[in-house]
Amino acid sequence: MKIERKRHLQRLVNSRKNGQIKIITGIRRCGKSYLLNVLYREYLLQEGIKPEQIIAIELDNDIAIRLRNPLELSAHLRQAVQDTNTEYYIMLDEIQMVETIDNPYLPKETGAKISFVDVLLGLKSIPNVDVYVTGSNSKMLSSEVATTFRDRGEEIHITPLTYEEFYEAYPNEKRYAWREFMTYGGMPFVLHKNSHEEKAKYLQDLFRLTYLKDVIDRNNLRTKTEVLDELLNVVSSSVGSLTNPTRIANTFQSVKGVNIKNETISSYLDFFIDAYILRKSHRYNIKGRSYIDTPLKYYFADNGLRNALLNFRQQEENHIMENILYNELISRGFSVDVGVVEYNHTNAEGKKLRSQLEVDFVVNKTNMRYYIQSALTIADEEKRQQEINSLTRIDDSYTKIVVVRDDILPWTDNNGVQYINIEDFLLDRVNLL
Repeated sequence: MKIERKRHLQRLVNSRKNGQIKIITGIRRCGKSYLLNVLYREYLLQEGIKPEQIIAIELDNDIAIRLRNPLELSAHLRQAVQDTNTEYYIMLDEIQMVETIDNPYLPKETGAKISFVDVLLGLKSIPNVDVYVTGSNSKMLSSEVATTFRDRGEEIHITPLTYEEFYEAYPNEKRYAWREFMTYGGMPFVLHKNSHEEKAKYLQDLFRLTYLKDVIDRNNLRTKTEVLDELLNVVSSSVGSLTNPTRIANTFQSVKGVNIKNETISSYLDFFIDAYILRKSHRYNIKGRSYIDTPLKYYFADNGLRNALLNFRQQEENHIMENILYNELISRGFSVDVGVVEYNHTNAEGKKLRSQLEVDFVVNKTNMRYYIQSALTIADEEKRQQEINSLTRIDDSYTKIVVVRDDILPWTDNNGVQYINIEDFLLDRVNLL
């Protein structure tokens, strides 16, 4: 089954021969290797690049064991790109498999090391070479890419399948696609599983045997796995709700009788964010044009993983829909905040009050901005007014959208607020963004 990853493929195409090392990151099993070794390779061949110009090495394959030594890898690649009149594309899959070794040319007491970073920076200096690498989330974190490569590398972050990608690849009747995506998410291999039991086991094993182990090993954690499990359960249950480490620590104390400092909770959450499992969205005061530190919202990079953690017990479509919409906006390249609209009013007793209303998403890219509400239904006028109360109090001219689960045709009300069904939005049937 071929899955088109057009959005991510286009980012690779746009970065071709830009002089940077292209570093493809993302949660494990989201399709990084497939994007590079299949889809991008096919693109290059269609553009007239000859197979011998593409040097691809799968470093997690035992055939490449020798090349996990950085000096051996460097020598091998430099030998392969000697023809200065030929343009080469180097694709190194699972670059974290290359070991860090002592520099044999310097005294051992200096502690000097050689790693895959040295190899990549050396290749970057060769004019006729374009370098692409994929890396595991256990070794190639966004923060490290930024500090290690600085202005010499470009991170291209890959997400699990969007709903549009899932929909196009879904092998059964399309009318079931939303239900399946909402339940099992967009990890590509889920499409190859048939029964609920198979899909559930795959996602649960993937989380506990791969992701959780990565986080523990990466950060040398000595805490019990059960604590991390419970932390993620708490976050899973509150997707789309405002929270912070202090509130979560209080939940541990009141529900589990476990004392964990809020600073520890904050560190654990950051570990999961670094591993691309969670994302967080800060609150932004729209009228005051300033960020509010706490509370904030956490979302899962894949809603199927979230559901699997909870053993598919909590299937609140409104929260899952909000998580899916958040991931879609991130995949489209937007920065996403939670909006806060402050306003003054007088209560029934004549007392003047200052209150806050929430906008689910304040969405920005370059000079574009959108305000988006996620609503399960606007079936009656009272519910519709409730959903747009915050939007109508924003006095700028940026587009305001309500995305609903209701099966409706797109329409616009007298306030200029646009309404669209979630599947139409995700499948980009109406080009609103």
